[in-house]
Amino acid sequence: MSATRYRNFFRLCEAWPLDPSKPGRDIAAVIRKRVAEAFKMGENTQISDVAKCDRSYESLQKLNTDFYKTKYQDKTATRTVGAAGLTYEQCHAVMASETLEELRQTEIGFFGKLKQTFTAERPN
Repeated sequence: MSATRYRNFFRLCEAWPLDPSKPGRDIAAVIRKRVAEAFKMGENTQISDVAKCDRSYESLQKLNTDFYKTKYQDKTATRTVGAAGLTYEQCHAVMASETLEELRQTEIGFFGKLKQTFTAERPN
């Protein structure tokens, strides 16, 4: 049975796209690494907690197929993400490693204001 589970996880890793804009922070890379650690012996790996393994696979599969996004999709809303009201493309651009590094270096905009808020002297 572990061979079937191994193949399922392997197919999941193949289907989960790598995001080149997030080197070192990409969830697909983390998942691939953890699957490789969990199945060190490939199809011959002995699984100690089968139920936990199956739950993990189901959860990752639902994330990969956007199960909850489609299940709870608001038909009337425009294509925005989160409370910021940004589009998916804008969020993706902001979360890219290059953009985050630029914001850290210049300390402007939201990150600069946030840093000032939490580092400012507070009156007693």
